[in-house]
Amino acid sequence: MNSIKVAVVGTGFMGWVHIEALRRLGIGISGVLGSSPEKTKAFALKTGITKAYASYEEVLADPDAGSVHLGVPNKFHFLMAKQALEAGKHVLCEKPLAMNTAESAALVAIAAKYPNLAAGVNYNIRYYPLCIEAKDRIRKKELGDIFHITGSYSQDWLLHDTDYNWRVLDSEGGELRAVSDIGTHWLDLIYFITGLEVESVCADLQTVHPVRKRPKGEVATFQGKGQTFVDTENIPITTDDYGSILLRFKGGKKGLLWVSQVSAGHKNCLRFEIAGSKQAVNWNSEKPNEIMFGNRDRANEILLRDPS
Repeated sequence: MNSIKVAVVGTGFMGWVHIEALRRLGIGISGVLGSSPEKTKAFALKTGITKAYASYEEVLADPDAGSVHLGVPNKFHFLMAKQALEAGKHVLCEKPLAMNTAESAALVAIAAKYPNLAAGVNYNIRYYPLCIEAKDRIRKKELGDIFHITGSYSQDWLLHDTDYNWRVLDSEGGELRAVSDIGTHWLDLIYFITGLEVESVCADLQTVHPVRKRPKGEVATFQGKGQTFVDTENIPITTDDYGSILLRFKGGKKGLLWVSQVSAGHKNCLRFEIAGSKQAVNWNSEKPNEIMFGNRDRANEILLRDPS
């Protein structure tokens, strides 16, 4: 059987992640494409990939590329995903799916026209083994009737006003940032585990740094720490550093989520607690191999992932 090869578009932080993940699975990489010929060639050389595409049109025309992975700024997601589907390619897109609700809905409609093509968004946290364990126990009604769901997603990589990345610009990533960049991971995970869909929200968003200092040089995601830039310019920021969101799920269940990219000490911390009539379950992504099931009338249970 012939395996599908993947074209990786985007040579920044996520480009490296996708290359590593594909190689671990033994999936062939047809080539890579960056934002410039120089970046593309340098990335191909560093990763040992033979083909450095000259354009996205070349990616779409390459019969060797059966699938396209999009690790590019959000503003490119809609058009690139649309064109890949229309070219007969499977698509895996980084989150969020698009810049706004209208674009996302349009992509869903376009994908429905190609039932033989896989079109997905890279919400990977749902595949942690203990998250799957929580899903299975809820499916078996071991938690009883779900009362409420609470949680958070916190990071500190944008704590200072000198921390800068394309994601802070609404022109590059959309009007929402912390909510769409990391909050959607939490929302996807809760939907995966419980099957509950959010029906309505009430959100309070905050831009902690309305002005950030942009360095006259490039900073990749999570890579600004320890770098010193002498020349900077002040850039007005409107996207959210923090958000607290009341949730109402279909069927009347309630929830609460807060997200922050300015919470010192947390590098990548997603937490959830699902409270039921028999048990509660909580998990923390910074301790991914441990999950707690809480009880009222007997000892709490801490389950560890089998290291084998």
